[in-house]
Amino acid sequence: MYEGVVQDLIDELGRLPGVGPKSAQRIAFHLLQAEPTDVRRLADVLIEVKARVKFCSVCFNVSEDEQCRICRDPRRDPAVLCVVEEYKDVVAIERTREFRGRYHVLGGAISPIDGIGPDQLHVKELMPRLASGEVTEVILATDPNLEGEATATYLTRLLLPMGLRVTRLASGLPVGGDLEYADEVTLGRAFAGRRSAE
Repeated sequence: MYEGVVQDLIDELGRLPGVGPKSAQRIAFHLLQAEPTDVRRLADVLIEVKARVKFCSVCFNVSEDEQCRICRDPRRDPAVLCVVEEYKDVVAIERTREFRGRYHVLGGAISPIDGIGPDQLHVKELMPRLASGEVTEVILATDPNLEGEATATYLTRLLLPMGLRVTRLASGLPVGGDLEYADEVTLGRAFAGRRSAE
């Protein structure tokens, strides 16, 4: 335990996701040794991001405007909608340069153990986007874990009666991976999703 404000800083940094006690302590001491202008610049950016960044009124991606740049882009295909759990998933998919449709960010995944059900997600905001008939395919790009699978299953049951094409991202073995290190679920999915070796 450190004294006063130093311990307060470590405690606050430790509340960040993925930052454990040792990392929080390391970051705190880095900030203590940094130039005051560097620390002030960091503080200013944190304050500015909280003041300026909001969520897109259409897809719930992060944005500095009412709508994010993807929703405003007329070149994006409005017929294909990719549903993701978090806005960081949008960034990951965009980096592939493979998807040219639009997004819908749920804001999490169904997790009964954490008290998160469909009502805590942006599911009800998804339905009006699909009711117009403009969207013909919904890609469910949820995480390949228990919560992501539960969310995808729930959405599939909700969307199929609407006559939409509902698809899931392929999953399985990573390129460059070794079979011996693959877990049973990943290896099972790789078998289930096998394709012709043309």
